[in-house]
Amino acid sequence: MLGRNEKLPQTKLTVVQYVTLAVFLVLSYGLWSLQIRKSDEYEVRAQQNRVRSVPILAPRGKILDREGRLIVDNYPSFSALLLRDQLRDLDADSERIAEGLHIPAEDIRQKVRKDQLARKAAYEPIIIKDDITPDERAFIESHKDEFPELETLMVHRRLYPRDGLLAHLIGYVGEVSEDMLNSPKYDLYERGDIVGQSGIEAYYNDLLMGKNGSRRVLVDSKGREVGRQSTEPAVVGKPLKLTIDLDIQYAAEQALEGRNGAVVAMDPRTGEILAMVSRPIFDPNDFAVHVSRDVWNRLVTDPAHPLMNKAIQAQLAPGSTFKIIMSVAGLQEGIAQKLKVNCPGGGTFYGRYFKCWISDKHLTHGSVDISKGIYQSCDTFFYTLAERLGIEKIAKWAMMLGLGKKTGIDLPNEVSGVMPSEEWKSRNFHQKWYAGEVISVGIGQGAVAVTPIQLAHAIAAITTGGTLVRPHVVASDQLPPEYKDVSADHIPTVTHLPIDPQNWMTITDAMAGVVSSIGTAGSAHLQGVDFAGKTGSAQVVSNTFRKSKAGASSIFKDNGWFVGVTPRRNPEIVVALLIEQGEHGPIAAQLASKVIKAFVEKQRRVHNNPMLFSDKADPGSVPMAAVWNTADPDDHHEPQLDADRAADDHLQGGTMRIKMGKANNADLRRSSRALAAILPGGQ
Repeated sequence: MLGRNEKLPQTKLTVVQYVTLAVFLVLSYGLWSLQIRKSDEYEVRAQQNRVRSVPILAPRGKILDREGRLIVDNYPSFSALLLRDQLRDLDADSERIAEGLHIPAEDIRQKVRKDQLARKAAYEPIIIKDDITPDERAFIESHKDEFPELETLMVHRRLYPRDGLLAHLIGYVGEVSEDMLNSPKYDLYERGDIVGQSGIEAYYNDLLMGKNGSRRVLVDSKGREVGRQSTEPAVVGKPLKLTIDLDIQYAAEQALEGRNGAVVAMDPRTGEILAMVSRPIFDPNDFAVHVSRDVWNRLVTDPAHPLMNKAIQAQLAPGSTFKIIMSVAGLQEGIAQKLKVNCPGGGTFYGRYFKCWISDKHLTHGSVDISKGIYQSCDTFFYTLAERLGIEKIAKWAMMLGLGKKTGIDLPNEVSGVMPSEEWKSRNFHQKWYAGEVISVGIGQGAVAVTPIQLAHAIAAITTGGTLVRPHVVASDQLPPEYKDVSADHIPTVTHLPIDPQNWMTITDAMAGVVSSIGTAGSAHLQGVDFAGKTGSAQVVSNTFRKSKAGASSIFKDNGWFVGVTPRRNPEIVVALLIEQGEHGPIAAQLASKVIKAFVEKQRRVHNNPMLFSDKADPGSVPMAAVWNTADPDDHHEPQLDADRAADDHLQGGTMRIKMGKANNADLRRSSRALAAILPGGQ
């Protein structure tokens, strides 16, 4: 121990002085760093400690039918949030929170771990339960002091029509998946966002979704809200008005009730989809919050594929409906006009005998021309026509009419179907096309596969004289420029095909015979309505397989098809109907006629004209098929036309109404009566 008169050595004193100086320098630097260098950073941190951002979720846009009637709405729901910036001892709190919200405590822990692994910001809340009940909401409000990390959030859930109405066309919504987030299309979305998963909800998600807002609130040290700082309101999603007519949709839904298949009703003039049905159905309300595992497993394992929109995704052999496409090819190539075939119940082609369907009734068709071949659906006639045409000419016209490729409808996941050709077989199977394969193609069997929307699209083009209009479910005048400028798969909106007017009239008149007493669907006849169409029955397995497997005939029944229009030329509606394992086209025709009837009755009521779409001529006039150019607008004697489809520089075809002469003009009256007697719809 040093004495009173002893002093510290100079070396030790120097060390103490330098240590003291170093400590003061460190403290001074720390103070400067806190107050000056990092002042902005710590100010932000302090702000975050007292300001909380609560999201305001934007309601999705409503979906309406063409007349403004509500189809899809939203309903208010509440979700329970866990505010991570207020978490204390999770293990201690999770048990009590789970008990109050009626969920397993482990579910809460898993959600927190998942968000931590995702490295989400601490101030971003975690949704721990959706669609909470009033008593669960009361639990959160009454335990604010005990659990400041709990909060409620109002969410607008989708409210879809009951009984699966329009389910496949509208689609459903769900939480954005990890796969979606990895796609550039979803760059602007975050985990937890609710987005469209199928149908209209997916295709027009960006328009329907809107933009979320936020509410910034002041909280105390315990996380309790003590004031509000600012609010950025949410922007509601844009409402969408569909081209769907609910009256026609109801008729189509009822027509297919209890059966599996699809219905498409379209306006051929504009491409507007008036109705779309797919069966079996699912309930999109099951997806509005979170679909249960049991419901999901049941849907994805069902062999009837309830989640598939069969109107645009079912690729099946079209059967005899394909004979209308064959007729266009045969007439346009100059082969079918003079073709006469004797049908004794079948015929031999390329060394093999092919039966006609009439042979199952122990009957024959006898002498058949193109018209009789259509309205009595003679297989032998179309076997012969297919042999004369060859696969390349058939494929050329089928592709021109939209088969073997997507129609471009504004719905996701449309399929392209199959139209076989020599090039198609070589590309897909690396095999040669054999000439005998064309025989099955001639009656819509073999490798030919179409969707209901493709069939409606093609028949619409034929019955309008060659105008192929891209189908759509949302009118373009509702869409912003970025949607209008991008056409689906570069498919043109309108395409004109060179169908000769005389060929057009031959085919449409024969189609009118299909639903008359001389045709294959006489039971579908609509009294007083100019109605035309074509039936089809398509095998799902070969006859060889049927014979080799016991009971195969009852299990693998034929698919039934029908496509119909009204009126027969320049129609205002085309309906394609598919019944899976429906056995016969005439059954499909009867169901499709109900949709046509509903459309006709509504139009007659709306326009107060009971003679609209009549199969009878107007009093004082007779119908006459004709070809014309656009008339001079100054010519006051131009004939009255049934349909306004003339272009300024385009040769047109259609049905004219020729006014009868005065009562004392006997010659003109006799000529008119004679003309009316031989033309369809004449009196």
